[in-house]
Amino acid sequence: MEKPTLLERLTQGPLLADGAMGTMLYARGFSFDRCYEALNVEAPEVVLEIHRAYLQAGAELLETNTFGANRYRLAEHGLEDRVAALNRAGVALARQAAREVNRPVWIAGSVGPLGVPLAPLGRVRAVEAREAFREQIAALAEAGVDALILETFSSLPEIQEAIRAAQETAPHLPIIAEMTFAQDGHTLMGHTPEEVVETLLGLGVPIIGANCSVGPAKLLPVIRRMASRVAEAGGPPPYLVVMPNAGWPEMAAGRLRYPATPDYFAEHAQRFLALGVRILGGCCGTTPEHIAAMRRALEARAEPLAGDRPPIFRGVSPPAPAEPEPTDLARRLRAGLFVISVEVDPPRGHDASALLEVARSLKAGGVDALNIADSPMARLRMSPWALAFLVQNHVGMETILHFPTRGRNLLRIQSDLLAIHALGVRNLFVVMGDPPAQGDYPEATDAMDIVPSGLVRLIKERFNAGLDHAGESIGRPTAFFVGVALNFNAPDPAREIKALRRKIRAGADFIMTQPVYEPAALKDFLRRYEEEEGPIPIPILAGVLPLMSLRHAEFLHNEVPGIRVPEAIRERLRRAGEERARWEGLRMAQEAVAELVEFTQGIYVMPPMGRYELVFQLMEAIPPHRRPGRASHLD
Repeated sequence: MEKPTLLERLTQGPLLADGAMGTMLYARGFSFDRCYEALNVEAPEVVLEIHRAYLQAGAELLETNTFGANRYRLAEHGLEDRVAALNRAGVALARQAAREVNRPVWIAGSVGPLGVPLAPLGRVRAVEAREAFREQIAALAEAGVDALILETFSSLPEIQEAIRAAQETAPHLPIIAEMTFAQDGHTLMGHTPEEVVETLLGLGVPIIGANCSVGPAKLLPVIRRMASRVAEAGGPPPYLVVMPNAGWPEMAAGRLRYPATPDYFAEHAQRFLALGVRILGGCCGTTPEHIAAMRRALEARAEPLAGDRPPIFRGVSPPAPAEPEPTDLARRLRAGLFVISVEVDPPRGHDASALLEVARSLKAGGVDALNIADSPMARLRMSPWALAFLVQNHVGMETILHFPTRGRNLLRIQSDLLAIHALGVRNLFVVMGDPPAQGDYPEATDAMDIVPSGLVRLIKERFNAGLDHAGESIGRPTAFFVGVALNFNAPDPAREIKALRRKIRAGADFIMTQPVYEPAALKDFLRRYEEEEGPIPIPILAGVLPLMSLRHAEFLHNEVPGIRVPEAIRERLRRAGEERARWEGLRMAQEAVAELVEFTQGIYVMPPMGRYELVFQLMEAIPPHRRPGRASHLD
């Protein structure tokens, strides 16, 4: 009997997809810097073995090992001319595995994001993106897939280009469209589940849902909101699909591991089914054991669990959680993951729209948090609180708010902290602040009641315990995650060591340094600190400020307190000449990043003169193994 189409099969009930391919290849000794799609021809027996394992576990839908087989991702490995060959090979392996079992199996051609930011910040125009998707999709369709799965997209504009390319190139193939969501229930570009549903419904996509990024518990409310919006829309609803990660990744003994067990997945499978999900599967960290557990859950389907039926949302915000959760920055640092933070200055006026677009692009490119300066160089700008609030609520990206002690008395500091917490800002960078004498309003007060280490202690020991400075209750405790500054080039290193010791003892959670031009200088400071005080127990994010010219370097060295540009660095800029100085500055910054990743837990990028595109060029110097889940798709 002829196999029904995928959509016909879904009318009969839920269908089980496979789990991670990248996780299984990694477990077999293939490092993340390999091109996993090239293994379709370099190690086909390994890919075939993984497909077989998922089929034995009970999967009915196999994804091809082609997630990154587009011209842009393959170009990172010099394989951009092999798009068609690698996609066809991936389909052939999945089809071979399917022929070996005596039951229907559907093959979904996997298509992931291009791996490069699209215009306006990126270099790839929409028309170029669509052409790249067409090239990959044409090869998958010609090789005989039953469907296309567009997965792990964080940008709605990018997945729209992929969908249009699929509809133009292979209109006969059903599309499974999956966006990826962060801990806050938004995509990495800040889109809500409702916005995703609205967009995909408008494009006529028959199967929509979510995958990757977080575990089942975090995707459950996302799918509930999607189901609710689908129900509100009326008409023939699309089918829902969910493929979570096996929890939040952790590094253990130099290996990446995911904590969620197969039994945990099986429990949540029942909850997803109760919400109407028709395709269940797994993403990063899942294995055949997870799929087998979900197969058992499918075969022992229970009645929908109370409370899991999709409610109809009316735009009312959910109540605040009983206890605040750790910030995403805190989770990443505590998990030992490498963090990338980028500094932005608030606008000079009241329009933040341009900066919000910058934030969306930075987030889509893999940046973890946006550092928001407070009146940098003591010049008038929008309140950083407002920008932090806008970024977190309109982009869905965490911020690190600079919180200077200079110019604030103790009463104002405490009221400011309460206001900031009420706005949802949790990550603070406590600093002294720039003296007003150097800015636009030199007559402004320079008074302060508390030094940075004292403010850290006030926040960690009082506010985070539900008390103010006087010991009076402030109601529920705050949940601030506090960073402090380090000037490793200070003229009096002994004094800087004592200041850092006080900040750490006060409860600081992480450190951000002044710009590093010679990593050896930072190493020397850390070595001296360890000799006198013991190892630094909290993570360090190293400052990186690329130099644009010799004049830029001389200005920073001679006029900006706390920044030292060594003579050897300035000499390289002199030798490069005026026309090549910018490229030499970028090259030196990339060299510094390549060294810093070996002994720090992140970088704090300060793009000069608003040159945010330099961030992505600096990220190229970070080895893939230091950016799990970002540098490549680890499904």
